[in-house]
Amino acid sequence: MSGYQGPTRVLSGIQPSGGMHLGNYLGAIRKFAELQHQYECHYCVVDMHAITVWQDPAKLRAQTFHIAASYIASGVDPEKAAIFHQSGVRAHAELAWIFNCIARLGWLDRMTQFKDKAGKNSERASVGLYTYPVLQAADILVYKATHVPVGEDQKQHLELSRDIAAKFNHDYNAPDFFPLPEPLIKGQFGDAGARIMSLRDGTAKMSKSDASENSCIFLSDDADVIAKKIKKAKSDPEALPSEPDGLEERPEAKNLVGIYAALSGKSPADVLAEYGGQGFGVFKPALADLVVEKIAPIGAELRRLEGDPGFLQQVLEKGAERASAVADPVVKETKEIIGFLV
Repeated sequence: MSGYQGPTRVLSGIQPSGGMHLGNYLGAIRKFAELQHQYECHYCVVDMHAITVWQDPAKLRAQTFHIAASYIASGVDPEKAAIFHQSGVRAHAELAWIFNCIARLGWLDRMTQFKDKAGKNSERASVGLYTYPVLQAADILVYKATHVPVGEDQKQHLELSRDIAAKFNHDYNAPDFFPLPEPLIKGQFGDAGARIMSLRDGTAKMSKSDASENSCIFLSDDADVIAKKIKKAKSDPEALPSEPDGLEERPEAKNLVGIYAALSGKSPADVLAEYGGQGFGVFKPALADLVVEKIAPIGAELRRLEGDPGFLQQVLEKGAERASAVADPVVKETKEIIGFLV
């Protein structure tokens, strides 16, 4: 964070572009709930990022409520952490334009996610998709967030945020005005669960867009659906090894053991100490029971919350007010530093 002396703050967000699943929970949302007890936290539904590709308006609204409900059902307390929709805080867009004038084309050209998402038709991609990382930097720095929970695929974007913050501080002779945000990759759950793979392909990340409905456990799945998906999960005929090294060439087995470890709070070594030498006929039922125990109650609460959109609207509006109270003064001071009339 360089010499920044401001308060410790955490910022993160999730796009409203599909149902939340087990990978989202273990890799992000559970960490959000943990961090709210340690830091001042702001968790947004990044609807402005979502429209970098076309979205159906009705589905976008519904998905925004779904993400907010997923946060709350997973343990994020809207009285502790601000839960809000990105578009409800105008400061994000204002700071993003300023940062568009700070960032350099060469920096954005190196962003691998644009190449992955745009594919061969990059010239047909929206400008918003190309400048997505600049808006992401604004999301973070408009709160002067010092820490950001990130997965491996977002570390490059966080580095860009640090570069933009450092360049602004240097160009305007404002040392340490913006912090250089640090990644938060580990929590009390360690790395277990940080990358959950498909139940049908242990080499592919769990994704809501997978063609097979059995590849992904959604937070909204009920107990019966969860158990059936675990039962059908791809495995192999070998017994589980007694040591984690024995999983290296067995991606599906490694994934299932990793899920058990993450949900039980144990290490993969501890799981294998208990189940090593046994086959999936024993392990899968135990895993199904554990996933049902941990996830089914979240699904029940998620469905209840989605049945009360009025409450979710109030949560998001109140969260946006709290977020704006932090973000608006940052934008005002940024404008003053630049020389804008305020």
